[in-house]
Amino acid sequence: MVERLRDQVEKEERDQRILRRVIERGPIGIGRIAEETDIPEHKVRYSLRMLENDGLVEPTPSGAVPADDIDERIAAMNDGIDDLVDRLEAVADIF
Repeated sequence: MVERLRDQVEKEERDQRILRRVIERGPIGIGRIAEETDIPEHKVRYSLRMLENDGLVEPTPSGAVPADDIDERIAAMNDGIDDLVDRLEAVADIF
């Protein structure tokens, strides 16, 4: 159970690194993100697809760009992360 959670957290960390790069440098392509982050292109491609599905980035012919309302979306994400931390702490207290 902990290993699955660890794997998911690592994936989310990767997604956030890629999202930060898109916010800072967009429009930016898969190859450039991979080069600048040392994340393999296939993982960058997957993460960008997930970020697009979540409405955080948008594809353009020049590369990925952040969604127009990215600040609000990031605030909502941070609230959700805070809630998850609280829930994990409660689970840890059970044992």
